[in-house]
Amino acid sequence: MAGNPINPARIDFTTLRLFCAVAQTGSITKGAERCHLALSAASRRMSDFEAASKACLMERTAQGIRLTPAGHVALQHAMRLFQGFELFSNELSEYSSGSRGHVRLWANMSALVEFLPAALAGFLQRYPETRVEVEEQLTGDIVRAVVEGMADVGIFVAGAPTHGLNVRPYRVDELVVLCSQAHPLAAHDRIGFRHCLAHDFVGLNRGSSLLNTITTAAQEAGFPLRLRVQVRSFDAMCEMIAANLGIGVLPLGTCARKLGPWGLKVVHLDDAWARRQLLIATSANRTLSGSASLLVEHLAKA
Repeated sequence: MAGNPINPARIDFTTLRLFCAVAQTGSITKGAERCHLALSAASRRMSDFEAASKACLMERTAQGIRLTPAGHVALQHAMRLFQGFELFSNELSEYSSGSRGHVRLWANMSALVEFLPAALAGFLQRYPETRVEVEEQLTGDIVRAVVEGMADVGIFVAGAPTHGLNVRPYRVDELVVLCSQAHPLAAHDRIGFRHCLAHDFVGLNRGSSLLNTITTAAQEAGFPLRLRVQVRSFDAMCEMIAANLGIGVLPLGTCARKLGPWGLKVVHLDDAWARRQLLIATSANRTLSGSASLLVEHLAKA
């Protein structure tokens, strides 16, 4: 390492910008004008710059300022510094604007299966430098995660407490009864939920908003929910239903592509609760990052 390095505390970007302007115009006066500095302040900065550099950088001639060999080296490095600073500034602005960044998105199973794959694909195609970390969670856990800052954005079914959140409508999904083609309900195209309660059900594990919905609907109809099998995913529900182990209530979009290949039948529900409003939620107490804001706007329009 060379001895007696330049003390960076004695050189700032204003001085470097002035030095570049003086070198380009060949005049301290013109350089000062370009940088909006008084001539006396500009002259002092150039003298201090040379003193800090411990080298003669400029020669003063009748025609103006001419750089010495050391001055040409200083100019090259100053230009590189400005290019680096411009890159630094541009990259940080990309993060602040949201075109780069990291977003933690928690969503319930319905949103994750029905709506988010295509929406996230479009978002990441537009903002490939943004990383979206997606987790499937239960509605109550999503609400807590957004309130407590573990998630930036949450998507869940309306009805959960939303104190401390900013929410907006996202999508509406339709809940339907799914049965095998061999099941007695396969003869119907539409039905009221109370008429389904004479049959065995395949449902999701405890804690899911969908299980809570149909359990509450059964209680309101005055009949017990005959829950024969509980599984962790919509695909597993479809497999059990296809094996004629029971009927199930699922969002239409999660099972529509499985009907023919799996020998399944959709029966639409007449009940009002079968149309569920999904919400997008963010914290009311924290400012969203640029990337999270862009994701929310994209999902709201997708």
